[in-house]
Amino acid sequence: MNSSFTGKNILLGISGGIAAYKAADLTSRLIKLGSNVKVVMTKNATRFIHPLTLESLSGNQVYHDTFQSTERYDIEHIALAKWADVFVIAPATANVIGKAACGIADDLLSTTILATEAKTIFAPAMNTVMYQKRVVQDNLKKLEDFGYVIIPPGKGRLACGDWGEGKLADVDDIISALEEILWEKKDLVGKRILVTAGPTNETIDPVRFISNRSSGKMGYAIAKACAIRGATVDLVTGPTSIDPPKGVNIHSVESAKEMYNTTIGLYSYSDIVFKAAAVADYRVQEVATDKIKKGSEPITLKLERNPDILLELGRTKKHQILVGFAAETQELEQYALRKLKDKNLDFILANDVSTKRSGFQSDFNQGILYCINGDVETIPLMDKEDFAHRIIDEVIKYI
Repeated sequence: MNSSFTGKNILLGISGGIAAYKAADLTSRLIKLGSNVKVVMTKNATRFIHPLTLESLSGNQVYHDTFQSTERYDIEHIALAKWADVFVIAPATANVIGKAACGIADDLLSTTILATEAKTIFAPAMNTVMYQKRVVQDNLKKLEDFGYVIIPPGKGRLACGDWGEGKLADVDDIISALEEILWEKKDLVGKRILVTAGPTNETIDPVRFISNRSSGKMGYAIAKACAIRGATVDLVTGPTSIDPPKGVNIHSVESAKEMYNTTIGLYSYSDIVFKAAAVADYRVQEVATDKIKKGSEPITLKLERNPDILLELGRTKKHQILVGFAAETQELEQYALRKLKDKNLDFILANDVSTKRSGFQSDFNQGILYCINGDVETIPLMDKEDFAHRIIDEVIKYI
């Protein structure tokens, strides 16, 4: 469960477009993240998705009529407007965008938009030609000038058969925008953070390479958490299958040497470095130009050491806070403390990767954070995104 959503009141507005069906997934995801969700719909939206579906998912009454009866005597749009910590309209049609931009309040959704003081997000979804019309773009610009947040639509095949801009943004993108608003700690504003993540691949021949089991999930979670907290983030990433976090500068690399060069190049600009990548210690000395064919005799690969990125960062450290990671399978404390001292780190996070609950590929982590001053913080098993925030909480105590 993500702590930034836990217990937060999210009001979901749904207007009458075909993308309204995606509101069911968004509602379900927000509930699983620990939020309280209430839904307000336009009359036309109820023709695309039945209110009962959203009532079942949210556990709350769905509101779609300014004059519908309730168990309380609160004026409905005022009660909903005051209840919300954040208000997201997804999908937002050209109609509701135009109403909001002009201050029109002629149904429950548009009235609630005008009545709320909660941060409000619009996620447009419509036909490409409609979206690109100057009047719609002017209305979106007007909303941004008023302080509303706009999540741009995606590109692809639309329900009408056209291809282009206009698809409702991915649910993940909407959740990320909500998370950035709901996260109350903006304690990294003005800081530049460097994060390395994922494995590196060391080429054997044109079709083979040496790598490791790192998924990159921990490094990506740290980069995302730092961005949410207001930092400028550089993420140097080896090959992964993870979608990069929003609002982060992505530097994609393949090999350890590429990661070394990119990381060193960014280091002098950084205030804090989280060295979470699992970099290959060795590379093949002679890379075959053609695919090595299978034969009856064994083959021998001669390996040579890759540059030690963390050692170089520690050796040239000036103002930076340097956080290393020790993924071990035995003698966790001994190896971590040796690495902390030998590489001139400020912190090292030690975790046992032999356990399936929190090892490579897992969505969870647990570990022990050692500080050079002798402080020790044990972080229990939790989701990697929450785990990332816990590490950051401890590190920034020393800024």
